[in-house]
Amino acid sequence: MSGDFTEIGRALPRKEDRRLVSGRGRYLDDLAFPGALHVSFVRSPHAHARILGIDSAEAAEMPGVVGIFTGRDLDQMTTRLRLAPPIEGLQPTELTTLPIDKVRFHGDPVVCVVATDRYLAEDAAECVAVEYDQLPAVTSITEAFASDAALVDDSLTSNMVSHQSLCVGDPAARRAEAHRVVEARFSLHRHTHVPLETRGCVADWDDGRAHLNMHIGNQVPHPLRSQLAARLGLSESQVTVMSPDVGGAFGQKIALYREELTVAALSRHLRRPIRWREDRMENLMSAAHAREYECRTRASVSETGRILGLELEIDEDFGGYCFYPANYMARVIALIMTGPYRIQDYAYEVRVALTNKCGAGPMRAPMAITSWVMEGTIDAIARDLDLDPVEVRRINALGPEDLPYKMPTGELLEDVSPRETLEIAVDAIDVAAFRARQAQARAEGRYLGLGLCTVIESTTYGSEFYKSAGIPGSGHESAWVRIEPSGAVNASVGLMGTGQGYESPLSQAVAEGLGVRSEDVTVHMGNTDIAPYGMGSRGGRGATAGGGTLYLCALKARERVLAIAASMLDLNDAGGLRMRAGQIERMIGDDWQETGLALTDIARRAYLDPLALPEGIAPGLDFSHSYDPPAMTYSNSTHACEVEVDPQTGAITIDRYLVAEDSGTVLNPIVVRGQQQGAIAMGLSGALLEQVIYDGTGQNLSATLADYLVASPNELPEFEILHHNTPNRRTPAGIKGMAEGGVMGAIGVLANAVSDALAPRGVTIERLPLTPQSIRALLREAAPSSTKRTQP
Repeated sequence: MSGDFTEIGRALPRKEDRRLVSGRGRYLDDLAFPGALHVSFVRSPHAHARILGIDSAEAAEMPGVVGIFTGRDLDQMTTRLRLAPPIEGLQPTELTTLPIDKVRFHGDPVVCVVATDRYLAEDAAECVAVEYDQLPAVTSITEAFASDAALVDDSLTSNMVSHQSLCVGDPAARRAEAHRVVEARFSLHRHTHVPLETRGCVADWDDGRAHLNMHIGNQVPHPLRSQLAARLGLSESQVTVMSPDVGGAFGQKIALYREELTVAALSRHLRRPIRWREDRMENLMSAAHAREYECRTRASVSETGRILGLELEIDEDFGGYCFYPANYMARVIALIMTGPYRIQDYAYEVRVALTNKCGAGPMRAPMAITSWVMEGTIDAIARDLDLDPVEVRRINALGPEDLPYKMPTGELLEDVSPRETLEIAVDAIDVAAFRARQAQARAEGRYLGLGLCTVIESTTYGSEFYKSAGIPGSGHESAWVRIEPSGAVNASVGLMGTGQGYESPLSQAVAEGLGVRSEDVTVHMGNTDIAPYGMGSRGGRGATAGGGTLYLCALKARERVLAIAASMLDLNDAGGLRMRAGQIERMIGDDWQETGLALTDIARRAYLDPLALPEGIAPGLDFSHSYDPPAMTYSNSTHACEVEVDPQTGAITIDRYLVAEDSGTVLNPIVVRGQQQGAIAMGLSGALLEQVIYDGTGQNLSATLADYLVASPNELPEFEILHHNTPNRRTPAGIKGMAEGGVMGAIGVLANAVSDALAPRGVTIERLPLTPQSIRALLREAAPSSTKRTQP
């Protein structure tokens, strides 16, 4: 299919880079609002405490202070967020805009101070005295599920906010007949997103028009507008969301958070523009966290390593508040766990705990732990049965003869290639040669390891997925394409870029469908008065949902253009016409020949001489289209890496890293490569260094970048990327999407490689991150014999 494309697949530079790298991007802080007020939030120093009183008298008297507002004040200006989807096992939750009676984590916003400049607001915030009555803090999943645990949310019956299970086939019977039952454990630590640009917004209430202009870097402008309108008691026609250039998001800029709603409500209340910029400490402490899971697997296997049945338990630490349905992310992990392998007897149990920590939300690859759990289980089987881990993968992997394949959870895999990418990666890394080097190194007292990790990446969620999951929402996307009287091409879609590099690939999708050059297409995003209502950017949906919808819309436009061209050429129909680079061509004999007509001629006729248009064709060239992708689309890949572990320091060196990737039709190889590199880097950084740390009282100990470490290029290797792209036959242009699989693969492959390296010391990695300190602790505790040692 890709061989027929002329614009899709071109390696075009990212259009937005010219302004971004030359310092001409326009971020929120570049926007001037004369007379704007500033806010600062007073945040809780305690993880769990009753609010007994708030004394703001001293702060209110300070020059420049305009107002001081509490949770009780905001409760009069906004509605509460209630999440109560009809999902069995999910407790409904409700929260106020700011806490009224008690705080639930260290950093919880309690009071909002409004002043004429930011410094005054922060000085005044320090003078607000809040009296607390401290309560026992719940800081772990184990504590949350204890029978005598303090309730994090007093309105619930327990801290288990969500509990779901599923059993398909008969895993218990498979266990009874198995040659061996292999158990494994996996603990992924708490992360946070660390966008270069922290959260912020400017709310500008136009009292004359009774209209709110909300300037905010956000991934989902239209759903955000709907939330803002509903929480403020406005109609959507009274709210415009405008998203300027955004310095990263990674899932942290999807929900309407409490600070942003507070700023919007106070702008309306005070009839003044108000701006807020989160500082780095607030971002690390209070924005949103992610990924804290404890997983256990039990695999029933044959003597050859064939998996007969799999049982999975997942516990998630969701923090103190639910900004999303609590079952959402963990359930997706359970749904796609079996991924690249032929497993039909499967059971899972998912429990989600509320604790006194910052609330959790989606982070690039919300299902990031999935591949580590599945591939770590494969390695555990190989160790237990003394088999080659590559052979265990081969005997279980899905091949072309298995497709389409329905996973035990009902998820449908089609047009994926896990066995093929596995073989490509195994060949490229040359396993036999590595094992020889590894043996030689071990003889010298050095610890080399090889890891493999095959990934099935869920990329685009269609409406059917949300409906089957019982979650309100839609997976559709909308687009418009407009050809102006001059022939200029404008297009828009409901996505919003936050650094992905959308502008070139989306232009290419339009150009391919219409028949013009990508350079001649301008894509508009991020303004709800301009863009059509779409579901925005999250997961890997940008290419499939956004690019696919624009491609279909452009095809619709091309059909009209060619119909007008046929009329202008006195042809009965447009069957023998096409447009390339904006020029109308006609098939004569076996050749495409120029007709002398161009898109500019068609556009001029459509707008300025409409009476000459064919009967039934309306004036103008303005088109819209909506598209709902399949319930779920999947990409796949296999990661392989070689590491060396220094037993003296615990340092890990990644000697080689490669990935064999099947991303379907690639809109723009430069952008896709950047996405793959960025995702792998993010996964490795999280596996090696990043960690949100709370102490036993719920104090956040990692709220600076000196404590929350992020990998730099010095810690990361070169990435070799091998392509094995197969189009999806059910999506426009065969697009699959990709953006998160690199995170999934990086976490799993690194953990497996370090386990392989430390196998002679009897160490298996069950807990991340793999800091030098954690590796040294394992080695100190390791027995000199081959006795197995796992992390506590």
